[in-house]
Amino acid sequence: MLAQNKKPNIIIILADDLGWADLPVYGNKFNEAPNITRLAAQGIRFTNAYAAGPVCSPTRASIMSGQYPARVGIIDFIPGHWRPYEEVTVPSNRTQFLPEEIVTLGESLQKAGYKTGYFGKWHLGDSVKHLPLNRGFDEANIGLGYFSTSFNPPREQLNEKIISQRLTAFSNEFIEKNKEKPFFLFLAHSDVHVLLDADQPKIDKYLLKPKVDGYPCNAIYAAMIENIDISTGKIQDKLKKLGIDKNTIIIFFSDNGGIITENKYPGITEELMPMIAPSKRDIYKNGPLKYIATSNAPLRNQKGSVFEGGIREPMIVSWPAKIKPAQISNAIVSSVDFYPTLLEIAGAVKPANQVLDGKSLLPVLLENNFDPERAIFWHYPVYHHDLPASAIRKGDWKLIENLVTGNITLYNLNSDISESSDLSKVFPEKTKELYSNLKEWQKEVNAAFPKPNPDFNQEKRYVWVEYPR
Repeated sequence: MLAQNKKPNIIIILADDLGWADLPVYGNKFNEAPNITRLAAQGIRFTNAYAAGPVCSPTRASIMSGQYPARVGIIDFIPGHWRPYEEVTVPSNRTQFLPEEIVTLGESLQKAGYKTGYFGKWHLGDSVKHLPLNRGFDEANIGLGYFSTSFNPPREQLNEKIISQRLTAFSNEFIEKNKEKPFFLFLAHSDVHVLLDADQPKIDKYLLKPKVDGYPCNAIYAAMIENIDISTGKIQDKLKKLGIDKNTIIIFFSDNGGIITENKYPGITEELMPMIAPSKRDIYKNGPLKYIATSNAPLRNQKGSVFEGGIREPMIVSWPAKIKPAQISNAIVSSVDFYPTLLEIAGAVKPANQVLDGKSLLPVLLENNFDPERAIFWHYPVYHHDLPASAIRKGDWKLIENLVTGNITLYNLNSDISESSDLSKVFPEKTKELYSNLKEWQKEVNAAFPKPNPDFNQEKRYVWVEYPR
């Protein structure tokens, strides 16, 4: 049995497109995730945790930089997509990679004496100099897919396994190799991103399982959640076997809200896009679940939207040596908080001349001490599953600015988590206050805005094309 490290080990487990309402520990009655439930029993489950962006690259950039996506300049997924005939022309990412001047979370923890490893989906730049091995990670293998995944750098071990199994094996090998040192492991799953795919025995299990009202109960989606859960359990078991579990902090999170269904994409496809990999489409060939992955209810909307369904996330933090078990926190937190939190935990130095937009969550983790009136922000000025928009949440109140029409809406999330009742005319002073706060923040982070499109074409407005390079 090894002695506990003096500095805590750090693990981030990031799911891809996992919704706030998808896990049993958040109330889901169909999906199964006993290991994630076990993780929550060891630590804190957050009810008001948010991704800094409603799609993958902005949120990943916020974790690696400690900055809001609008400040770091990655406002959409990389490379993004484009509607050239829409009412407004939207801004693009300032760079199609995490800017080179950013000192990443990995680099900061390296400087603090940590061994660093990154395995899975990166989505912050494709050229060699922008990949994890050149952005603060000692070991890394990135890859996407489900079966027969290729990794960069190449790594063919266990190539008969599904991707979650391979990423877990890579991660546990990294843990074993660095068990006597403090380490930072980032495990970035590609589950449950579409196209939905899973091994057939798990799918069959959920096809036979009784369905529950009010949830799609997509068997392939459920199987992918189980894959993430099995991976999380294997990581926990490895830590316990090595005797380093108590002094390891695990953060479980998702990069954006769940995707319910895809749109038609004129110019790309004239039909509703199937959510399922071609090899599995016969499972639901005559039913709606060919086109529906999940539901974020009671939250409104989905991935690609600044409504709650696009940004509110499952978040669980475990650190047995320091965090009391079985806690629930209502603290308002954002993915921009990970960087300053982990700097403080690791005793690392803040990068010079790099703004950190987040706050250290250490008071929340150790004492559940937080500011209930905290303000956090979003800026998503592009078309996706909704119109371009900005938003602020401050305490129980949330204001959304439509960046096409200029319309302002106000919601009270304590009484209306579904954002169904616009209260902007009922509470004009609160609307004015939050709108002013949002405008000040947009100016501070140098937010980019849509502009009127001289080529607007009403008949062709919904046509999508590849992002102009």
